[in-house]
Amino acid sequence: MNQRQQAILISLKTHHFLNRDQLIQLHDLKSIRNANRIFLDMKIYLSSFKEGKETIYYLSKEGREMVGCDRVRKKTPQIKHFIMRNQFYIFAKCPGDWKIEQKIGGQLVCDAAFYQSGKWHFVEVDNNSTMTANKSKIEKYKKLYESKMFQNHKDYGYFPLLLWVTTNDYRQKKLLELCRGIPSNVFTIEDIK
Repeated sequence: MNQRQQAILISLKTHHFLNRDQLIQLHDLKSIRNANRIFLDMKIYLSSFKEGKETIYYLSKEGREMVGCDRVRKKTPQIKHFIMRNQFYIFAKCPGDWKIEQKIGGQLVCDAAFYQSGKWHFVEVDNNSTMTANKSKIEKYKKLYESKMFQNHKDYGYFPLLLWVTTNDYRQKKLLELCRGIPSNVFTIEDIK
């Protein structure tokens, strides 16, 4: 196994599911044809399935063994959630301090957190959540913001920027309205491709 193949397996261990375009971007595979050739050479280590027009990759049993991954992944209804979160990772220029499913202030779990430009950021993915569920989550962020827990903490001194990625312009507008009053921004999936 060469270095590139090892790096692809590590990416899948870290991000769980990646589509072909994301793997091409992350590993500079140049073209679909080249990527398909590389994936064919790695077929024993990879599992894949079609989701719409996309091919989604994840680690096979042999791939998990190769990179020491204990977590077994299978096709799930939350695939789009994973893919959107991973697209944001690429959009944010692959921050080294990217952490998924992070507990915040004992009451929230964000989809991802990362450190960039001297500050922490929280990422939330709105794929198929109800606006009521999103509103409830934003209210928790607002309570955390109002508590000044981060702003008064010696290691922070600020409230991390809350970043959302959502599916369309309408949902973007609603989330922007709900987030008014806290440091935040909302992107559509098209904005970050």
